[in-house]
Amino acid sequence: MVSKTRDKFIEVARQLFARKGVENTTMNDIASASDKGRRTIYTYFKSKRDIFNAVIERETDQLLNQLRIIVAKDISPEEKFYEYVDCRFETMKEIVSRNGSLRAGFFRDVRKVDRARKIISKKEIAMLRAILDEGVAQGDFRIADTSRTAVVIIHAIHGLDVPYIRDNLADQGIDKETLRTLISSILLDGIKKM
Repeated sequence: MVSKTRDKFIEVARQLFARKGVENTTMNDIASASDKGRRTIYTYFKSKRDIFNAVIERETDQLLNQLRIIVAKDISPEEKFYEYVDCRFETMKEIVSRNGSLRAGFFRDVRKVDRARKIISKKEIAMLRAILDEGVAQGDFRIADTSRTAVVIIHAIHGLDVPYIRDNLADQGIDKETLRTLISSILLDGIKKM
């Protein structure tokens, strides 16, 4: 029951945030739309920021699950890297697009973007590092420090989120396949063993 009520609050909050925006949604709105009392919502979440973070975490679980599948595939580390990057961009675009007003907030408030990213960054980095470690172990990649390399690559990818989601890259002649090729030549070819 506890988890069911909490899950309902998260889903209702996601829908309200998407429709009205985070700023225009109150804890009262969430409680009322969930057919629960305001006190009940506060037993699960201390603040609107807590429930916002829970919404973001729930949404990004979808991304993390897809990335885990890629890491576990029986394909080369190079192919995993390609799929990882493709999946990351496409899933983030879907998440942001599906959430209406959250999309506008995503583009306006860099602090919110950073908070949302902190929720999943460590997990993303760990999965990418696993791909890099596998590539090093197989002799495909030449990387002295896979840990720090994974951090830098993830932050580079994060830097492309907004232009990718807004299709600003397409305006500059960079479609999905071109982006994949460019990332490959900039990042992957720079770490591949010659």
